[in-house]
Amino acid sequence: MTLAVCPGSYDPVTLGHLDVFRRARSLADQVVVLVAHNAAKRALLPVEVRVELIRSAVAGLDGVRVQATSGLLADALRDLGADLVVKGIRGGADFDAELPMALMNRHLSGVETVFVPGDPALAHVASSLVKDVAGHGGPIDDLVPAGVGDAVREALSN
Repeated sequence: MTLAVCPGSYDPVTLGHLDVFRRARSLADQVVVLVAHNAAKRALLPVEVRVELIRSAVAGLDGVRVQATSGLLADALRDLGADLVVKGIRGGADFDAELPMALMNRHLSGVETVFVPGDPALAHVASSLVKDVAGHGGPIDDLVPAGVGDAVREALSN
């Protein structure tokens, strides 16, 4: 049985992320969406909220589970017995940012990273842009799974 890990901060989870989770499931028997706390980023949504929002969004996807993590991804990969990491990329900038991390994770854990190109219809969807649009009162519900828009607007109002 193969296990793929889809790591990210998912602050917030978007429809682009869901597309990657679905495609990761086609590559592996089981998928773990690993919600990481990134100390370098100031999160809008607490990790626990992000985990629950993603669990709700993937409830209909057989073989996909969600959990939080902190620390090195390489350690989590070993603990989970992961066979591969699956990351979505929208373009060259994503690839440039992700490649060094993939190489370091392979160096530390021996686990390969597979990059899947994002759905072109969702190429403009990024968590940072979703937060920016919402922060200016713009519509985001067509960019995120059900319930995520409300959570983002509530967090921005606090």
